Amino acid sequence: MTGPHDGLYAAVAAVLNWFGGPLGVVVPVSLLIFLIVRKRWWSLSYLLTTYLVGSMACVTLLKHLVDRPRPANPLVRVDHGSFPSGHAAGAALLVVIVGALLVPAARRRAWWIAGALFTLAMMWSRTWLYAHWLSDTVAGASVGAGAALLFWWLFRRGLAREGAASRG
Repeated sequence: MTGPHDGLYAAVAAVLNWFGGPLGVVVPVSLLIFLIVRKRWWSLSYLLTTYLVGSMACVTLLKHLVDRPRPANPLVRVDHGSFPSGHAAGAALLVVIVGALLVPAARRRAWWIAGALFTLAMMWSRTWLYAHWLSDTVAGASVGAGAALLFWWLFRRGLAREGAASRG
């Protein structure tokens, strides 16, 4: 992660940093509006519960409990606590939510591969920018994906009924 921090790597890291920050709100809010318009109430409940509990509460709670300092001289603006990475958690959480709600089961394998690559890119960027330690990004991705998978399992019956009703 040492060496020059410019060129293509810097551009990719900047885009991922922005996506995990201000732009990261656009996708979930767009999905929220889509689900409201389509009257997919179970999906909406899954989305809100997963974001509020899985991402915001878990990541924030862990940041305050662990209170791990960040690497020295981060190249981007950062907030309190390094562990776990909120950007990595958000990336993994978004991948699972979109896969659960929008990607047909027959196409999920390709989605999971693309989503894993996206999450790994986010993990790389947070480490490359000196915003997190590698273990912070691994923990963040684990928290995000784990919460989204847990809530997907908890909401599975309602989501299945909703899917059957929309196809029928």
